[in-house]
Amino acid sequence: MPPDRVRARRLQIGVQIRAAREHAGLTQETIALRSGIRITTVSDIEQGHRAAQIDTLIRIADAIGVPLEDLVRQTDQP
Repeated sequence: MPPDRVRARRLQIGVQIRAAREHAGLTQETIALRSGIRITTVSDIEQGHRAAQIDTLIRIADAIGVPLEDLVRQTDQP
């Protein structure tokens, strides 16, 4: 089990992915189809239940049409 700070950061990234996806008007299914990632994986990443590899994050960013930095940018949240 990763430390609390790692789990919190993973959840924060998931929230940022969900926000970017919704801002783009896309569904999890669309992201899954565009990226070649299973919809359950997209869902798990958005909920912070799964740690995403960098390759997966790149594919999600490309599917949404945003820079990778937008998905992993550190915010003021703890």
